[in-house]
Amino acid sequence: MSNVMGKSVNRQEGRAKVTGSATYAAEHQISGLVYGALITATVAKGRIKTLHLQEAQASPGVLHIATAENIPPLSPVANDWATSQIYESRLPLADQEIHYPGQIIGLVVADTPERARHAATLVQVEYETDTPLINPKSALFITAPRTPGLEQGDTAKSLETAECQISATYTTAMELHAMMEPHAIIAHWQDNNLTVYEPSQWVALHQQTYATLFGIPPEQVRVVTPYIGGAFGAKAFPWPHGILCTAVAREIQRPLKLVLPRQQMTMIVGNRSATEQHLKIGATADGQLLAIEHHAKSQTSPVNPTFAENCIAVTPVMYATPNLSLKQEIAILNVGMPTYMRGPGETPGMFALESAMDELAWTLGIDPVELRLKNATPVHQRSQLPFSAKHFADCLQVGAEQFGWKDRPQQPRSLTRDGKFVGWGMAAATFPGLRFMASATVRLFPDSTVQVLTSANDVGTGAYTVIAISAAETLNLPVENIRVEIGDSRLPNGGLAGGSMMTATLAPAVVNVCEELLKQVNANTTTEALQALQESGQPFLEATGSSQPGTESREWAFQSWGAHFCEVEVDEPLGRVQVKRWVSVMDIGRVINAKAAASQIRGAVIMGIGDALMEECQLDPHLGLPIVYDLATYHIPVHADIPRIQVSFVGEPDRNFNPVGARGCGEIGITGVAAAIANGIYHATGKRLRDLPMTPDQLLGM
Repeated sequence: MSNVMGKSVNRQEGRAKVTGSATYAAEHQISGLVYGALITATVAKGRIKTLHLQEAQASPGVLHIATAENIPPLSPVANDWATSQIYESRLPLADQEIHYPGQIIGLVVADTPERARHAATLVQVEYETDTPLINPKSALFITAPRTPGLEQGDTAKSLETAECQISATYTTAMELHAMMEPHAIIAHWQDNNLTVYEPSQWVALHQQTYATLFGIPPEQVRVVTPYIGGAFGAKAFPWPHGILCTAVAREIQRPLKLVLPRQQMTMIVGNRSATEQHLKIGATADGQLLAIEHHAKSQTSPVNPTFAENCIAVTPVMYATPNLSLKQEIAILNVGMPTYMRGPGETPGMFALESAMDELAWTLGIDPVELRLKNATPVHQRSQLPFSAKHFADCLQVGAEQFGWKDRPQQPRSLTRDGKFVGWGMAAATFPGLRFMASATVRLFPDSTVQVLTSANDVGTGAYTVIAISAAETLNLPVENIRVEIGDSRLPNGGLAGGSMMTATLAPAVVNVCEELLKQVNANTTTEALQALQESGQPFLEATGSSQPGTESREWAFQSWGAHFCEVEVDEPLGRVQVKRWVSVMDIGRVINAKAAASQIRGAVIMGIGDALMEECQLDPHLGLPIVYDLATYHIPVHADIPRIQVSFVGEPDRNFNPVGARGCGEIGITGVAAAIANGIYHATGKRLRDLPMTPDQLLGM
């Protein structure tokens, strides 16, 4: 074996990205290309009475305007994980109804993007308006139909009789994915065959969905997405703009490009829902948990009325208690569709739970690390299955040692530096171990180079390099000998780049196929396989195979674990918080690429700092439109906001989970970050902040 797994390996596609030779969706050059621009609703609820198109149609370069009156019919999709899926359950331009502001109501096609955008501004719309529901405080909340609650024991009675009880409400703001690459698509029809250039986290599902929508076999649809400039959950399924662009391209029989401007991206391609969470924790005087009540609320849109930000998912996996009450509720507002965003549910859920645990620790006078060690659950309290390869205690203990936690002053407002208050905070991190099915083809050439082919894609997580490492390790070859081709639906189904499952899915698939390639020629080593290849006279040896979960989830619960420790500095007169030091320790099973894994955790921590201190998409209370419209008005962290982030890994390969022993690490790093910062702010100032983002006005008491 080459023993490359676990080492630090440079990214295979890194040079292409930094030199500009990587081709993203909107950059493909196709002869005869025309351009689209969306017409979007300026009201939050109602219906279109009249669309005045004459001026736009007469504008120079305009070729076509699609509306609800002339859009060709589309076939409905199953909207499930097994066959096809779209974010909005309502198909684009299905009728004249308006469900949220910014909803697509038309598409202008012109010979240049500038002419298309200009013509879209010339369309005048008359509406019949209804009163929209924008403010969740006025909404009716119902039990989330697809997010089961849990009632275990007598939580109310246990809380009432507990020696110590914590009761608090935590809120988090609506957030935007704010990825670097905007949503874009080029749809190209040729003789009823469709090629789609679109950033897709799940190439095979995009292929199947477009085939269903347009009534053609999947093999007549090709989805091409070799590079993605960030996604965070917002590029897993087709959005209405992509479906509409593809339908119009078919109608006009021209390749059509549509690139969304940032302002439209704030409205029509997803967000993380705002949440409100009520936590009650009851405990004995020595810190043994007796009961947890975790009731959460989030909001969704009429175009997907069942979607919930599943905040309560974290509670049964973290801390053992005989009495547990979990409830998730949703309200349907006239807002754009919320969707999955890095650590969906877990990110806001851990902010509330880990903040409440810190409040309990201070109330009891128990060290927050010790409180977590004392109450960590050995089983998933929903399934009652034991956790596989759990090293949560190691994360806490190693992190505390690396950070110097034992030297923490025991009272708030007791540590200062240069006239500013300094605080230390910590929180746990967690994310489920998820795995899917993936297939790949491996080719071995006479010069000892190997080609790996799969439709899997790289959303920035380093999938190219994970694939190369897996092949190099199995075939005992230098990683430089491995060439990887991904992101094309013509290749074997590589699964989903989401839910932190791509590495855990792809690595065992590639290992299996490489082993199969050796078996085909009865070879024990790659050297023997090369000899067999030379004797055969073939240009290369080839094998195709796959890997998928078995019955292991009936015996084990799979979860990754971590701990964050941070130092914050608070300039109290200004209400300014700066994160000055950070330590994260993670248990993710086997680490495939140490460099990329640490980078994933750092990126997640940075995103979590934004979540904690600045990210917020506010809505106009009357129109429901976002008041942010670009990457300048939506505040995200920059270099000056981020300290050095120290990342370590503990634990062992989780071979109950998959043969390679690897779990994912893309999302766990963001969970718990906001709570660690909030807990640090309390230590620094004695002020408990429970609303994200934690902005200066909260510290100033405004």
